[in-house]
Amino acid sequence: MKWSEISVHTTNEAIEPISNILHESGASGVVIEDPADLEKGEARFGEIYALDPSDYPEEGVIVKAYLPKNSFLGETVEEIKGSITALEQFGIDIGTNSVTLAEIQEEDWATAWKKYYKPVKISEKVTIAPTWEDYQPVSTDELIIEMDPGMAFGTGTHPTTVLSIQALERFIRKNDTVIDVGTGSGILSVASILMGAKQVYAYDLDDVAVTSAKNNAALNNVEDRLEASRNNLLNGVTHQADLIVANILAEIIVKFPKDAYALLKPGGYFITSGIIEGKKELVRESLIETGFEIIESNRMEDWISFTARRPE
Repeated sequence: MKWSEISVHTTNEAIEPISNILHESGASGVVIEDPADLEKGEARFGEIYALDPSDYPEEGVIVKAYLPKNSFLGETVEEIKGSITALEQFGIDIGTNSVTLAEIQEEDWATAWKKYYKPVKISEKVTIAPTWEDYQPVSTDELIIEMDPGMAFGTGTHPTTVLSIQALERFIRKNDTVIDVGTGSGILSVASILMGAKQVYAYDLDDVAVTSAKNNAALNNVEDRLEASRNNLLNGVTHQADLIVANILAEIIVKFPKDAYALLKPGGYFITSGIIEGKKELVRESLIETGFEIIESNRMEDWISFTARRPE
């Protein structure tokens, strides 16, 4: 079977929304070509890269995905282009926004994206390892999350995910009940359980993401503590939580602080990530107006995370 590799030259800011657009269009296997990954030797979180510099743009990033080559391909590509261009309406910088296609054989597609995904230590205790890598822990307290991202966005190495997991490591408490809004591949849900949560409720609008979250929970033997289901943010949710985490766009985060506040127990934490610098104050003001106390704010590259607390 033949596949088409679609490449979008864009910005770091637009990686997540463009990845979601590609998934919703039926793409399988998203990879990110970011020149920041070409730093020599040991990178920021401990991973070692052996990548070809010629694969990477001089500036910006390239988001690649794979679509089956069929009679609808041209129409699908045009819809993708339109959806990406529409992101500008939300204040998202899409950069060069050049879209190209290349034909690729199925056997090449099946493994091409895996070369970009290696074990990576992203916090004091957490290391994320793809299922096809034989990774051995280097310390007794290291938490290893095995991941198979499949079609759902979220391999764990993006700064927004790293910020979320680092915040979870600082604020989660043993036997907490956690809600993961926009779970994606389920990585934050799995991390929460490995850090001691007794129950996690994971929600996403995308059925593929829900399935991926369940599969990754099973890979890590924590499926008995994860309940993943399709849902629009926190609409209709009644579970009281000790901690809520949401790694999604700022424009989405500001839609549900009141729901998060209502579901959190007094003293509970609301961790938000996926926030670009230009939208930082928008989220901060929304949290404060709702009644949250901002406990900390962290930055990685161009991304911001907040940890807020519902007062006792």
